[in-house]
Amino acid sequence: MELSLADRTVAGHTVLEVGGEVDVYTAPRLRERLIELVDAGARDVVVDLERVEFLDSTGLGVLVGALKRLRTAHGTFGLVCAKEPLLKIFRITALDQVFPIFPTVEAATERDGSGPVS
Repeated sequence: MELSLADRTVAGHTVLEVGGEVDVYTAPRLRERLIELVDAGARDVVVDLERVEFLDSTGLGVLVGALKRLRTAHGTFGLVCAKEPLLKIFRITALDQVFPIFPTVEAATERDGSGPVS
């Protein structure tokens, strides 16, 4: 399966919608797109994983790298994920303690300080 990437703006956040498989072959495209967004000035980034079917350790590494890049730029980074198989990966790796994970794009882009679900 291929990787699809599309971005849009929601409530002042750059939302990157990711679909398909994020693995050793496709993760470089995701990394490049996230770097492009930050270099273009995006500071509040949400990665929507709702259409992701598979995520391996390379993909996790890309997400950690994006989080670090945005922290350095004084930005924010969150994930949208409600799929149990993916949430399980975040729990097993303890990355659910690192990333703010939200059930919907709307929850991730709210400005009232609502916390993540994980």
